[in-house]
Amino acid sequence: QFLELCTHLTEEHPEVIPFLSGRHQKASPDFLASAELRNVLARCLARVRARRNKVYVYINELCTVLKAHTLRRKLPLASAPPAPTPTPPPDAPQSAPEPGTAAASAPRPPTGSKRQIRYLENLLRVYTGEIRRLQERELDLAELDSEDSSYLQESRLKRKMMRIFQRLCELKQCSSLTGRVIEQRIAYRGTRYPEVNRRIERFINRPEAFPDYTDILKVIQKASARHSLGLARRQMESMAQDAFREVGNRLQERRHLDLVYNFGSHLTDQYRPG
Repeated sequence: QFLELCTHLTEEHPEVIPFLSGRHQKASPDFLASAELRNVLARCLARVRARRNKVYVYINELCTVLKAHTLRRKLPLASAPPAPTPTPPPDAPQSAPEPGTAAASAPRPPTGSKRQIRYLENLLRVYTGEIRRLQERELDLAELDSEDSSYLQESRLKRKMMRIFQRLCELKQCSSLTGRVIEQRIAYRGTRYPEVNRRIERFINRPEAFPDYTDILKVIQKASARHSLGLARRQMESMAQDAFREVGNRLQERRHLDLVYNFGSHLTDQYRPG
């Protein structure tokens, strides 16, 4: 249903649907049969039907989820033959295993219990309802100076929800990617030196990174020294200026798009101009 609807809406870009189908084929069979994927598909389908002009946003969201569950092929590693265990003499005393060794070798449970997951999911629903209630409250001028205003309570609840969401992803052993534009990695190929490009790309994709000219220059200097590129100071300064302008524009554009796609409240979700 999702592909059929999006095919008509993306006729100007026919390469989008094959790309989405490829992501779907590479996903793990367990995830394709999971309730999580059905929930994601149902949500994306409903959003596309409600806002057809944002079809590419929701296709990107689905692609991000599928990419996080891509089936990665691992090459089998040949295990080393077990070392022969020396046989103790019959009259030798049996040594008891050390308690620390036994505890370290005990396997840990890979995922959280269903009770933990259910509790955290219910907590998310409770916080969601409380945030909606706070958003619907009337805020008077006297409350603006309060340390416990509706805005501050809402902000604290959202931070708690993010921590709960991260914990849920750990318990379920799934990716914490949500499909937001701000999570997309920026590739940088602005110089003819791959070593410099890799360092700049790694630097600008750090969380909450928005570097200035000095930061970019230091990254280029470290790359030149580390890989013995022999770059002159003027050359590094020129490269840093070009990289700073390009990186700054792309980071700013990514933040702007993230704000456009995510700004708002449930109070205005159903608003239609005209």
